[in-house]
Amino acid sequence: MSSLTSSIPGYVVGTWTIDQAHSEIGFSVRHMMISKVRGRFTEFSGEFVTAENPVDSSVTAEIVLNSIHTGNEGRDNHIRSADFFEVEKHPTMTYRSTSIRLDGEDPVIEGELTLKDVTRSVPLTVELGGFGPDNYGGTRVGLTAKAEINRGDFGITFNQPLETGGVVIGEKITIQLEIEAVLNT
Repeated sequence: MSSLTSSIPGYVVGTWTIDQAHSEIGFSVRHMMISKVRGRFTEFSGEFVTAENPVDSSVTAEIVLNSIHTGNEGRDNHIRSADFFEVEKHPTMTYRSTSIRLDGEDPVIEGELTLKDVTRSVPLTVELGGFGPDNYGGTRVGLTAKAEINRGDFGITFNQPLETGGVVIGEKITIQLEIEAVLNT
């Protein structure tokens, strides 16, 4: 094992499946220049591989765009429309890691996010929660990851001007992941 592996308590090498019931993929965006709207996706899947050397690990994920939930059905339907996700034509977004590096002691997953047939580099800053046994004889891992994207980079440019200046919807989207995964046996 590498020296990095020995510095991660309970580190387990293997292939892991994201447990959708115990994970959340959320986001926030500035609304009317004064507050933030939060939302999440309720359907997603993914897998990651923890390698002998953690920086050789990898991640893949797929998110069903139709599963967006912001707590407002009208807003959710608008986000599903051609103004935003255009889910009839682009039903999913995907993420695939390209490398993992350390920023000080914090892992950063470098990867590619594909949304509306546009692929951009999106780094995820990771906070590892840990590895441990579950109540069913299996092994789990938990982590938190954060990223920021500009929605215009993915061709999502719909907006409306405000009479007082500014726009209704911010460009910057903050992504927050709370992931729990189960070791495949």
